[in-house]
Amino acid sequence: MAEVLAEHGTDRWNFSHLPDVVVFAESRDDVVAVMGFAHEHNIPVTTRGAGVGYVGGCVPVKGGIALSVRRMDEILEVNVEDGVIVTQPGVITGNLQEAARKKGWYYPPDPASLKECSIGGNLATNAGGPRCLKYGVTKNYVLGLEVVLANGEVLEIGSRCHKNKTGFDLLHLFVGSEGMLGVITQATLRMIPHPQQRAMLTATFPDFSHAASAVQAILDGGHLPSALEITDAFTLKAARDHLGEHCLPAGEAHLIVEIDGRAGAISGELNELEMILKNAGALSIESHGNAESCETIWQLRRDFSYSLRATGLTKLNEDIVVPRSKLVQLVEFAQELQQETGIPIACFGHAGDGNIHTNLMVENYHDPMIKAQADAALDRLFQWILAHDGVITGEHGVGLAKKRWINDALGEVGISLHHQVKNALDPKGILNPGKFLGDSQHVS
Repeated sequence: MAEVLAEHGTDRWNFSHLPDVVVFAESRDDVVAVMGFAHEHNIPVTTRGAGVGYVGGCVPVKGGIALSVRRMDEILEVNVEDGVIVTQPGVITGNLQEAARKKGWYYPPDPASLKECSIGGNLATNAGGPRCLKYGVTKNYVLGLEVVLANGEVLEIGSRCHKNKTGFDLLHLFVGSEGMLGVITQATLRMIPHPQQRAMLTATFPDFSHAASAVQAILDGGHLPSALEITDAFTLKAARDHLGEHCLPAGEAHLIVEIDGRAGAISGELNELEMILKNAGALSIESHGNAESCETIWQLRRDFSYSLRATGLTKLNEDIVVPRSKLVQLVEFAQELQQETGIPIACFGHAGDGNIHTNLMVENYHDPMIKAQADAALDRLFQWILAHDGVITGEHGVGLAKKRWINDALGEVGISLHHQVKNALDPKGILNPGKFLGDSQHVS
């Protein structure tokens, strides 16, 4: 029992709080019963999927009920004629992708943790991933939802139609709401035909500026890759230390350029992209011409995070976003911050849309003095982001980790409207209380 409570009191962030009880829902009716009881008795409810978030979003900071939907893990329908896949929230994202792939279709959103994270968590945070440059994020594939509201009522919104303008867009109000407006128990998601072929170029550069310039040159050249991933020198060194020097060619920056489409067009586009990379000053260029070799590179990209963890430092993973024109400025600011604070900062991520994971690598983070220094450095980072037209989260959500910057990010009117929406749908404030809106209402 203690182990179950402990597991459901944390995620991959650095804070935990035990729930009073864990309920494993196996159906919508289970969720209805829990929410009806909780609403009647003013009991906090924090919904949880796979629990692999990075911002403390599913930590039950007010205790109460940790409502796990992990056992609601059925893919209910894969319908090629309608281009939809209907799923319960506990399904692992990678498994959902594979179910679509077996039919020759494609569910594009691809968070790096796709083999571990659940669709419910993706919906809660509006998860993205490398391929959202071309294909968009989770909300772009949500056609319909079944949601249990705070009082136990069931709301069905949207449909299985690919176009729908009926009433307010309540559907996307719930996507990205981080479990504070309702509990999603079923989702109807859009599929698209699977690209016929994938291919990739990887390149190393003498520095980050050259790699960032290559990103813009690719887009200016009329290309829209499915992914454009950039990595800085600190992350590359960690990867070489952890995985071996052989894993990457020499260079202080690394770029992944993935394309997909019709087989007949792939080779010509690869040739054009290779020329762009050469002209941008690439030190090395490698071509990967099929799905298997591309997957090898994606596994290397996923291993970057594990390589950073292998340094033994605490990894404060921030998924900030800046306008693409400010990528170099962001990394230059991170380098200045590193020099001033002595805290190493690793930058890598989705260069095509400006979503760069900026990781403060902190030694002895649990030492109160060091934690205070790291928190002050984080505050400087987020204030810089907001001052340069950026946003504080691109795909992980706000949760607890970014709570202290939410007022600056949304502004007075924006915060007020968030509270009005929250109070309308959850008047007793029982759904995931204590997160970025604080306590809209008292929960006893």
